[in-house]
Amino acid sequence: MNVVDSSGWLEYLADGPGADFFAPALEDTDHLIVPSICLLEVARVAFRERGEQAALQALALMRQGQVAALSTPVILLAAYHGKEHKLPLADSVILATGRLHGALVWTQDSHFEGMEGVCYTPKKKAAPPP
Repeated sequence: MNVVDSSGWLEYLADGPGADFFAPALEDTDHLIVPSICLLEVARVAFRERGEQAALQALALMRQGQVAALSTPVILLAAYHGKEHKLPLADSVILATGRLHGALVWTQDSHFEGMEGVCYTPKKKAAPPP
């Protein structure tokens, strides 16, 4: 099973320089868990940058995976991981969701680097325009 954090979804949807890293996990929808907080984060960015239709399209794509609700077990484990690893709220929820589902967490957020059960790659910068 795979969980891709919001930065990975955004990179993939924008066809950014790191999109190929996230493609295998995102395109294997039978093994994809999507934390509900990722739906919010991605929709928020898509809406802000490209409008409501882009946000709806992103949500439709994301919902092809299994959406994981913000349940009590996720909340409690997220609280633990937030404290233990000093993670921001959304990242602690994403990590907790991955752990509860026995999933590999895919990310380019540096605070995940070196964590067990995390597939990390540094964020790539876009090539400068010619």
